[in-house]
Amino acid sequence: MRHYPSHIDLAPAQQAQGVVRLPGSKSISNRILLLAALADGITHIKDLLASDDTDVMLAALQSLGIQWQQIGDSQDYTVPGAAGAFPNQHADLFMGNAGTAIRPLTAALAVLGGDYTLHGVARMHERPIGDLVDALNAIGAQIEYTGAAGFPPLHIRSGQITPQGLQVRGNVSSQFLTALLMVAPLIARQQSVTITVVGELISKPYIEITLNLMRRFGVEVERDGWQAFTIAAGQRYCSPGIIHVEGDASSASYFLAAGAIAGGPVRVEGVGRDSIQGDVRFVEALQQMGATVTLGDNWIEARSNGILTAIDADFNHIPDAAMTIAIAALYADGPSTLRNIGSWRVKETDRIHAMATELRKLGASVEEGADFLRVTPPAVLHTAAIDTYDDHRMAMCFSLASLDGFAQKGAHVRINDPECVAKTFPDYFEVFATVARSGVI
Repeated sequence: MRHYPSHIDLAPAQQAQGVVRLPGSKSISNRILLLAALADGITHIKDLLASDDTDVMLAALQSLGIQWQQIGDSQDYTVPGAAGAFPNQHADLFMGNAGTAIRPLTAALAVLGGDYTLHGVARMHERPIGDLVDALNAIGAQIEYTGAAGFPPLHIRSGQITPQGLQVRGNVSSQFLTALLMVAPLIARQQSVTITVVGELISKPYIEITLNLMRRFGVEVERDGWQAFTIAAGQRYCSPGIIHVEGDASSASYFLAAGAIAGGPVRVEGVGRDSIQGDVRFVEALQQMGATVTLGDNWIEARSNGILTAIDADFNHIPDAAMTIAIAALYADGPSTLRNIGSWRVKETDRIHAMATELRKLGASVEEGADFLRVTPPAVLHTAAIDTYDDHRMAMCFSLASLDGFAQKGAHVRINDPECVAKTFPDYFEVFATVARSGVI
């Protein structure tokens, strides 16, 4: 078990420069683990993310009878597929605060049948799952809430699944649609299944990840825009043999922003122009703010062109990476507005409120709405102790406030409870220290 101090103090750094090898993508890692477990054949996974969220998925799969193996001390794993049916029909599964684990597993267990309980940390029991449960129960699943209605914990029993009339709301979390897509081939054994999205679908790039990975495991999905997805009957997941996990594009955002704020160049390796992750579009926002960004096949590099330009943009497509833009806004030449980010409120914490609260500690003027955040930067950042709300992205984002750069604003920043970064990037602060440097730009 890794030891973390109660807080980490970051002194102002005048320059950010260096090369960072990214950890694997959380979104890709947990999708691949479940697809591999459901597939025919053995899957060899390369560069799986080492984090709390993947540990939760690995432990759950083991409890369900999937006898995966880690290759030595590497992040390579072999997963023997169960060909569409988990060996263990009864399990009590602890899901931590891993939305990428509990949501698709809920769908898989509801469709495959058995007797299961799923629960997590206190915050998980505050994160909505009702739209997914409603969608599954409407086609014959037997899912009950054992706490507050609409939220985990859950009790799942065998039901009689019918493939007609599958629909889900799209405006709370794209993970609900992802969960249904991933289990659709298990429902479509005899006849095709169409999933209809009710209302607007948020975070569309995460659905692209799901569709891409399903294709890698042999299942094609026919799309009617973003409103309907059809899985033809008789398709089965088959192992691709070897599959590599891309570097995490959301994690890349912190280092690329550091290069844009404080000189650079900062290069991230493990993700590039052909990434299947929507968060790679974070670089477009940096470019709008005046940074120079270069993309290669498996790397991205950012450098400064002086003080950043304020931005006013819709960030519905990259909700996680958009948090980094809220920090970059502290270094801009005027107020910046992040729009269409309502999904922040149902993440690991209420991120709109948390970001507004902590940005104000640094001296920013902040206006928060139901689905937007407007950040007016101060002349100089204030020394502050940043609370992290047990949210990994809060901790990583606010490390950037220690950068000085062209704006000459960097503050002494204390990050409280840094252990939360273990969710996706356990050694984040050590890696950040290799990039943030003293000296003149």
